[in-house]
Amino acid sequence: MMSGVAGVAEGPGHGDRWPAALASLAVGAAFFALWFWLLPPWLGFHVDTSGTAWWRWIAAVPSVLGFAVALRCIWDFGWTGRGTPAPMVPPKRLVVVGFYRYVRNPMYEGFFVGWAGLWVVFGRASVTAITVAVAGVLATALFVLLYEEPTLRSKFGADYDEYCRSVRRWMPRLRAWQQ
Repeated sequence: MMSGVAGVAEGPGHGDRWPAALASLAVGAAFFALWFWLLPPWLGFHVDTSGTAWWRWIAAVPSVLGFAVALRCIWDFGWTGRGTPAPMVPPKRLVVVGFYRYVRNPMYEGFFVGWAGLWVVFGRASVTAITVAVAGVLATALFVLLYEEPTLRSKFGADYDEYCRSVRRWMPRLRAWQQ
């Protein structure tokens, strides 16, 4: 049994999971609201579908699926990890369930796919918006490399090292990892 690894039973009941899961969902909802309220106007998006070509709506499918992946990951942080995506209240247990069995950063990837789908649907991305998006992706990659991974390695030690050896950072596995 891997100590501190999410998905491993550690005592009776699940009473401590609900507060953490609800807190994680609240943090996730605030994050979604911030990005949907603040980011589109700032990047020049205008929700005007009258001039949108019918084929652009096909991109709604990966957009919805990407945001659904991110939402499931937010749930896993609370329910299984007993924490939130916010660095101030991180998971107490290493989360290696759900989409995390395929790729180490599914929440980020879900958000990236979700936003890319919205850009296609609304077709309003400008050079500035694309530049900011590329900078955001690079900043996220650096955040993962320079903060998240060292923090997780120091907190979860050998369990995290084994996870990193088995699950890639950005490219999903074809079959789920079994710890």
